[in-house]
Amino acid sequence: MDMEKASLRQEIRRRKQAYTPGQLQLLSKPIIERLLAHPAVKKANGICLYHSLPDEVFTHEAIEQLRTAGKQVYLPKVTGDGEMTFLPYEGGLEKGAFGIMEGTGGNASDTAWQQADIVVVPGIAFDAQGHRLGRGRGYYDRLLAATHPLPYLIGLCFPFQLVEHVPTDLHDIAMNEVIS
Repeated sequence: MDMEKASLRQEIRRRKQAYTPGQLQLLSKPIIERLLAHPAVKKANGICLYHSLPDEVFTHEAIEQLRTAGKQVYLPKVTGDGEMTFLPYEGGLEKGAFGIMEGTGGNASDTAWQQADIVVVPGIAFDAQGHRLGRGRGYYDRLLAATHPLPYLIGLCFPFQLVEHVPTDLHDIAMNEVIS
């Protein structure tokens, strides 16, 4: 299973390398438009999103657009060894674990994010059943496994990250929907 996951991560990494960061940003525009136009997103009061890395669907402008639209946006923050939470985004960012930009609002024990209607989740690969292959550290799976009830989960990826089958373990949490 782990070899199968490692092989798939390597394949998607190879596919990403065919694009420049600028091309990935352009490819992101219609994906973000679909996300922002989604009925559940339009209706949501709170949305957990992520501040994208250069090889992910570009979310920086969407974060601001959602905030301007009056939504409470939460961004992930790594809080300890293998642990993550979401903090309210209030306009400030700081570099966190793995060089990922994190929000500076609230504090790590804040659970307000659990009131969010939607969690938008990045991934290396997704399949039609909503199965997700992450970067392999398990942050999202551990956090979501401890969250009850689960909000609506939307995976966000480029079309070339959609695959026929994502290998899964029992602890892997499937998305309700994938937007690519």
